[in-house]
Amino acid sequence: MASHGPDLKLASSTPRGATAVGVLVDSVDALSPDRARYAAVQGFEAKAGQAIAVATESGPLEVLVGIAGTDDSDEIDDHRLAGAAFARTVAREKSVAMTLPTEATPEIITALVEGLGLASYTYTAQKGSGTKPAPALNRITVVGRAKGASAAFAVGQQIVSAVALARDLINEPGGSLLPMEFVKKARSVANGSSRLRVTVWDKGRIEKERLGGLLAVNKGSVHPPALLMIKYTPATKKRGAKNLALVGKGITFDSGGLSIKTGSGMMTMKIDMAGGASVLGAMTLLEAMGCPNSVTAYIPLTDNMPSGDATRPGDVFTARNGKTVEVLNTDAEGRLVLADALSLAAEKKPAAIVDIATLTGSVTAALGPKFTGLMGTDQALIEALISAAKQTGEKVWALPLPAEYRKDLDSDVADLRNIGKTPYGGALTAGLFLSEFVGDIPWAHLDLGLAAMSDSDDGVITKGGTGTCTRTLAAFATNF
Repeated sequence: MASHGPDLKLASSTPRGATAVGVLVDSVDALSPDRARYAAVQGFEAKAGQAIAVATESGPLEVLVGIAGTDDSDEIDDHRLAGAAFARTVAREKSVAMTLPTEATPEIITALVEGLGLASYTYTAQKGSGTKPAPALNRITVVGRAKGASAAFAVGQQIVSAVALARDLINEPGGSLLPMEFVKKARSVANGSSRLRVTVWDKGRIEKERLGGLLAVNKGSVHPPALLMIKYTPATKKRGAKNLALVGKGITFDSGGLSIKTGSGMMTMKIDMAGGASVLGAMTLLEAMGCPNSVTAYIPLTDNMPSGDATRPGDVFTARNGKTVEVLNTDAEGRLVLADALSLAAEKKPAAIVDIATLTGSVTAALGPKFTGLMGTDQALIEALISAAKQTGEKVWALPLPAEYRKDLDSDVADLRNIGKTPYGGALTAGLFLSEFVGDIPWAHLDLGLAAMSDSDDGVITKGGTGTCTRTLAAFATNF
């Protein structure tokens, strides 16, 4: 499991050997007549996300990088997009530099570093030694002496590393990223921080603790399940600090179980642990972001496979909180493992619980493949997550949680069924199902849908696993 990206460095002057230098431009009117004429021919209007390379008589290429936003855009995100555009424009160079204006704020510097690093991410772990591409771009130097540049640059580096971790896990095939491999990776990254503590429950402990949903999904697998818990404790306890819980779905591969998926529907199901990957990535960011709150992460891990003793449609299990669930579709398994994890989180009485999962296809039908659906029981919590998403440039859209749809989860034989009675509103009934396991704790649910994976490069997103909402979760936990 490995990702690649260029080394990111901070310097006070352009390094020798840099073959391209980026210059931020907010208006073509600020360019020389020759540059402005060339920009016009190339269609460059200094918009955020635009970049063009200009040859010079001697020395490195000059890359004009647009940062002009629109009435609806955010200045910080405009610089994030600028960093991404520059990184892609110079992808075939070896060593490049991006110059910072002296008035750049720490927030702008961090965002620029995010764009540079995230857009440069590649996943190469499964390439053979003879076919693994040698990356051309191996160093990006950010040049500037703006106030607070060093600290802001370091935060940007940590954000890039956290999202790259999430992307690595999502991109890893399900046959090699088994539950205990996920646990090993979590232990490895936690060992680098004195603020993180990892606890793992094996199958025996899971049985003892009555995690019936996780056990029901795991019945068809030859690989044992695990419950991964990670506790972040801030270095200093501040007045007003809260205890928060993050819950991430960790289905390391989803065949659908006995309600088996089609071949094409199964091809990308290694991504079904994207929620857990984003939670793990976010946990590694909290110390760097100065999070004042204590945060506990719960990631239930198993694959969902068919076998001679897999959970059958019509089977009933008892969740951790004592509620019984009739399983009518074994491909609606994520909510079953989340039911137990949410119940555990609620028992600790945190100030808020946020879960994240690739839970439904319905959310993508409603919002498309770039937006994550958001719903919950507490409006202040929902607004805090929307604010965090805006801060990080990640796309989140609030959806209702209509009480009148709850009757669609009524079961004839158990307390509730795991799917609705109609083919409509599947993302909403899935959210209503999860709400049965949080009690009166303020709770919000992020449904990633297909936003967990991209078919192409787009802004800071690269083809493959996106790691989306890693940054949103960390920002939320820090600012709530």
